[in-house]
Amino acid sequence: MARTVVIAIGGNSLIADETRQSVADQYAAAAATCEHIAALLQGEDLRLVVTHGNGPQVGFILRRSELAAQELHIVPLDSCVADTQGALGYHLQRALRNAFRTRGVARTPVTVVTQVLVDRADPAFAKPNKPIGSFMNAELADKHRREDGWDLVEDAGRGYRRVVASPRPKAILELEAVRELLDAGFVVVAGGGGGIPVVEDAEGRLTGAAAVIDKDLASSLMARQLGAELLVISTAVEQVCLDFGKPTQRALATLTLADARRYIDEGHFKPGSMLPKIQAVVAFLEGGGKEAIITDPAHLPAALRGEAGTRITA
Repeated sequence: MARTVVIAIGGNSLIADETRQSVADQYAAAAATCEHIAALLQGEDLRLVVTHGNGPQVGFILRRSELAAQELHIVPLDSCVADTQGALGYHLQRALRNAFRTRGVARTPVTVVTQVLVDRADPAFAKPNKPIGSFMNAELADKHRREDGWDLVEDAGRGYRRVVASPRPKAILELEAVRELLDAGFVVVAGGGGGIPVVEDAEGRLTGAAAVIDKDLASSLMARQLGAELLVISTAVEQVCLDFGKPTQRALATLTLADARRYIDEGHFKPGSMLPKIQAVVAFLEGGGKEAIITDPAHLPAALRGEAGTRITA
């Protein structure tokens, strides 16, 4: 039976750098990554799910909303995430289809708008700390605080910025749809931006939450709930490193689950960078996953052959 693989692609796969942020540039970055993903399917019949980040794109949408607020309305954060799932899903879906056609891969990509359940009692809601959107002056910050209920913090003399909660994901609500699409042979793009965060009331009704979910943790949950054999996290570096950026930096070709836990405890990985990726891998392996790989897009095919990247096993 074909292996089930979840590939989580990071921001570098969607925006190459700060000088190339237009929609055309974003598509070009996505297309380059999709070529590497398509290459995986030339050598193996995988049941493949692709997840992705959306941090800069959510910021762009919020900025447009703020600029247009005098004439239109502020877009709620859950709707911003949904907007990015649609737009980035379209980019990935189109780029994958083109790459499949070029390489003779007889597969069809499809995108699922994905809601992810979070706990309304998650401690993260009491301590919002994830900066999003643009900087603003004290007057505008006070207006948003009063009229929109935003939490804002002053950021190193550069102005005020909105902060939101980043709760842990509990359940992928469209999981069965993803599973049935995989069973039918589709390559599925899902869980974009960590999923649209929703909370549930006592009657089971859903409401969007003003939060963002870490896409690596959501991808790990997706992989566990699908029973995936392999979780791949694509990022900006080929291999995980200890002492990153220091003269003593050293790359790791392999890691055990015990190693990963120890290196987390020793503080080797930075929050907002490699730490959530390693935490996502730990959760995946603790939840029954067999192995995980961390590498950059260009090394995806070689990493799945065991020739590149960092491979983490239980």
